Amino acid sequence: MLAAGLVSTIALIGWVMLSGAQEQASSPSAAPTKTAEQQFKNIQVLKDIPADQVIPSMQFIASSLGVGCDFCHVEHQMDKDDKKTKQTARKMIAMQVAIDKNNFNGELEVTCYTCHRGTAHPVAIPILSADTAKMPAATAHEHEHEHEAEGDEHAEHANLPSADQLFEKYLAAVGGADAVNKIKTRLQKGTIDAFGSQYPIEVYSEAPEKRLSITHPQSGPSVTAFNGEVGWLTTPGGVHRMSPAEGEAARIDATLHFPVKVQEMYQDFKVRPGEEIAGRPTVEVRGTAKGKPTLRLFFDQENGLLVRSIRYAETPLGRNPTQIDYADYRPADGVKIPYRWTLARPGGSFTIKIEQVQQNVPVDEKLFVPPAEPLPAAPAK
Repeated sequence: MLAAGLVSTIALIGWVMLSGAQEQASSPSAAPTKTAEQQFKNIQVLKDIPADQVIPSMQFIASSLGVGCDFCHVEHQMDKDDKKTKQTARKMIAMQVAIDKNNFNGELEVTCYTCHRGTAHPVAIPILSADTAKMPAATAHEHEHEHEAEGDEHAEHANLPSADQLFEKYLAAVGGADAVNKIKTRLQKGTIDAFGSQYPIEVYSEAPEKRLSITHPQSGPSVTAFNGEVGWLTTPGGVHRMSPAEGEAARIDATLHFPVKVQEMYQDFKVRPGEEIAGRPTVEVRGTAKGKPTLRLFFDQENGLLVRSIRYAETPLGRNPTQIDYADYRPADGVKIPYRWTLARPGGSFTIKIEQVQQNVPVDEKLFVPPAEPLPAAPAK
């Protein structure tokens, strides 16, 4: 099972930080058909993108520049144009769109991150330090993947095992298909460490793809859930319905029998040498399928266990990456599972440490019923 892809604390911090821009909420059953211009106030660029892509796009800008919402927006009055940085941002978005349209057939080859690299002001003079000039590993490998010719890839990496062989080794390492399939439910209890604070957390899983986590910060319980069809996040202040793209990402994490099902979830796999993770060599398998986030899986060359996954959420301005590192595998009822995992996004990271695991125990089905109340209205952008 891929664990904690959208666990409450960090996911909600990112959402709450940016969701103040939303003018009104969709009902739980409403289809996300509105455009950004219809949903938000004072939209000057990106008018025609789906409304549910505005917040992910803002997240991409924030992480690319290493800034918060107030860098461009007036707090609690996000539709106002009082800040020069907001005017500049509009010009930069238009410039990026034009560059990609006129030079790369509309593909997202040039993004905010291309020039900014995590700083508010792009660097125009070459950096002398080799260390600081290195491209982040995830970005570098993804760039190679996008531009590598199919024939060259097979020739260069012919000595690597096939994707089928790697998945077979992974499945054997966790205990085999029979052992994995015997697990129908799983309850995990532990702590989540985020921003220097620790909170209790419980994670409820039920086959085939239901998953709910509850964290307990001082402000009150926060929930992240996916019931096989829809997903949601809740805090004491409101409810966020997952977009279709967010739901597909949550589905990956919610698949309880992931070691058995992964080959059915994606249509095309490519194998490459992986980077060294925690001092151990890995092999990478990259999976793609229509309508699903690109998934990169890193397997320990020696024991075959999954040690890292990376996926990318598409936005109109670029890709938002999510990386999960798995560690401290232990047997539980005949199946090896990670007792520690760290999820990282451009805006921060958190670590979950499991202290207790119970499997094939009753799980209240009411947990997987979406809340009835809609997202509260918030200040317009």
